[in-house]
Amino acid sequence: MSDSVTYALTDGVATITLNRPDAMNALDTPTKVLLRDTVLAAAEDDSVRVVVLTGTGRAFCVGQDLKEHIGLLEANDTDALWSTVPDHFAPIALALAEMPKPVIAAVNGVAAGAGASMAFACDFRVVADTAGFNLAFTGIALSCDTGISWTLPRLIGQAKALELLYFPRTVPADEALTLGLATSVVPAAEFSSAVDALAAKLAAGPTVAYGAVRQSLGYSATHTLAEALVFEAGKMQHTGDTEDHRNAVASFVAKQKPTFNGR
Repeated sequence: MSDSVTYALTDGVATITLNRPDAMNALDTPTKVLLRDTVLAAAEDDSVRVVVLTGTGRAFCVGQDLKEHIGLLEANDTDALWSTVPDHFAPIALALAEMPKPVIAAVNGVAAGAGASMAFACDFRVVADTAGFNLAFTGIALSCDTGISWTLPRLIGQAKALELLYFPRTVPADEALTLGLATSVVPAAEFSSAVDALAAKLAAGPTVAYGAVRQSLGYSATHTLAEALVFEAGKMQHTGDTEDHRNAVASFVAKQKPTFNGR
């Protein structure tokens, strides 16, 4: 069993860690398959209330493993070269962006190419001050993937997204915060504790409501106001039927702080 992706679940926090530090967590095929399957499993597990995606070593993830890619190019294995986008990268992006629970990208180091794309598919990007983003695709004469054409303009606007994709460079953490690529930037020495604090806060929250909010925002991005209102109504009824909602209302009336169980 490959250990290129590790998984740990503690107190509702599922931590998915890319574990190829010597390759800067580049994604070869076995890693992509394992990452896809791990993210999908976390999305479907009701005991998971928040997902944290991170990396080991000095990189978050530098995207596609170019050594593997060069080998496939030299072998002219076009099926393996390009099936990886619909088979691996797209399902990973979709699961990160649409699962009914919060997702944190704990960006411990450089996030490049598909690594940056995966971070942008998450709700929050906690970034170490030594980290950065590089939208490296056109640097090797490729288009973009892993959902970045959808997520990036929504984070920073169309014009800036085009600039960063046309002219790849490493965007340092402080600039990433200013642009909106990062949710927060913390000193590297405080990085783990900052991630843990946010994950714990989200894991103790109303999980179903969080999922409904992120799905509502995603839906509204491609639908009319009238359609979004209908979708919102459905999600309002869904969350109104939860145990968390009933307990929170009762706590409010009793002037007590609510406890959420994610149900």
